[in-house]
Amino acid sequence: MTVMAPYRSTVEPEARDGFGRLLLAEWTKLRTVPRWMLTLLASVVLMVLVALLSAAGSESTGQGGGSSDPARLQKIDLGHYTYQPLAGDGEIIARVTAQRGGGAWAKAGLMIRGSVERATPYAALMVTPGHGVRLQTGYENGGAGGGTAKAPRWLKLTRSGTAVTGYESPDGRAWQRVGSVRLDKLPENAMAGMFVAVPDEVEVQRQFGGESVSGNPADTGARFDQVSVSPAQPGAAWRDRGAPGGPAADPGVDGRTGSDGTFTLKGTGDIGPNEFADDSTKTTLTGVLIGQAAIVALAVLMVTAEYRRGMLRTTLAASPRRGRLLAAKAIVAGLAALAAGLVASFGSMLLAAPMQRSNGLEPPPLMDGTVLRAVLGTAALLAVIAVFSVAVAVIVRRSAPAITIVLLLLLVPQIIATGLPLSVARWLDRLTPAAGFAIQETVTRFDQAIVPWAGFGVLCAYALAALAAAYWLLRRRDA
Repeated sequence: MTVMAPYRSTVEPEARDGFGRLLLAEWTKLRTVPRWMLTLLASVVLMVLVALLSAAGSESTGQGGGSSDPARLQKIDLGHYTYQPLAGDGEIIARVTAQRGGGAWAKAGLMIRGSVERATPYAALMVTPGHGVRLQTGYENGGAGGGTAKAPRWLKLTRSGTAVTGYESPDGRAWQRVGSVRLDKLPENAMAGMFVAVPDEVEVQRQFGGESVSGNPADTGARFDQVSVSPAQPGAAWRDRGAPGGPAADPGVDGRTGSDGTFTLKGTGDIGPNEFADDSTKTTLTGVLIGQAAIVALAVLMVTAEYRRGMLRTTLAASPRRGRLLAAKAIVAGLAALAAGLVASFGSMLLAAPMQRSNGLEPPPLMDGTVLRAVLGTAALLAVIAVFSVAVAVIVRRSAPAITIVLLLLLVPQIIATGLPLSVARWLDRLTPAAGFAIQETVTRFDQAIVPWAGFGVLCAYALAALAAAYWLLRRRDA
């Protein structure tokens, strides 16, 4: 009896000629076309050149000492502050007898903070003409409290460890708790005192292609009496914080007068968030608006060149699984754009830094988490734009219309938004692919439409939707 051996095919399984080889083939196409590699290089050069031109025209405005650190740019710490040392646990009490000028958000009250250095953590209990009594901390507006209470009003701040609690009273006997905050790393020897602050009068003019923000300093004043710091420091004198970066100011010059336990403070500037800060990191990386044009052109040509020359039929004959082909083109285009974006982003930041320093501006710190997210996010932004462009090119199958469509979707919303009312502009920026550029933002401004990662997610959603449409069309029509 003869036993037949089982048949074994000598043909390599399809998996051997699989996705890895398809990726290698697409990469080979890209790197062997000189014009495509020059286009990739052009995107890097354009981004770096724009960063250098921007840095050459930059200058310090004086606020924040020329800092570009997002954490400091977001904080305004001005106004007028009169203080005494407070060693350990204790309290400060005062009555705000009168308040003038500055509008609904003029602030007059008490403050405990670790030091008089700018941007130091603080707790401030204040009375305002339009928003009642508030307990504010963290350089954010609002805070605990509210109501309609106005001066005259009694205020009390107590410290227990790192916890600071605020109370208010109409008569100095029946106290009502406003709220409590915890100040991390509050030193044993803190500062306790009175302050006045007021937001600037800001005017925003929006027109197509840009906007201008102008501000005029407002001034405010308040009168305090019945002031006491407990436990009192023997021989402690009231001191005034001077101009940013300077020594303590002379009381007569800086806006404080006092006699018989009554103090009158006057000042300009606010303490709170800076919603009009210049985003130096985004400005340095703004070359992506121009560099993306080269990335879009490259990604589109990787697809349409094969359509135009009839080479796509050959490609599909060698790899008939069209979804894998689309994925390979998208991955290669995305990775190439990512690599170019990394070089351009880091190159822009590093090469622009010396010019920024020479103009009195501290360069954004690359090791700051927010700045690093913006730099890496710019490279990721270009990668997703490349994937989006590949998908649109498959859908349209022609170079000029595909490039035009992608660039219009990315650029036009940003241009139109500057000429629209702010509420409408925010929705336009949230709902279009242009939302992806929010990944470059390192400060929270008054006109922010969407947070960085959410905006990047919107662009990714558009890219995935376009890929799905491209895959559906690629399967149902001739190449």
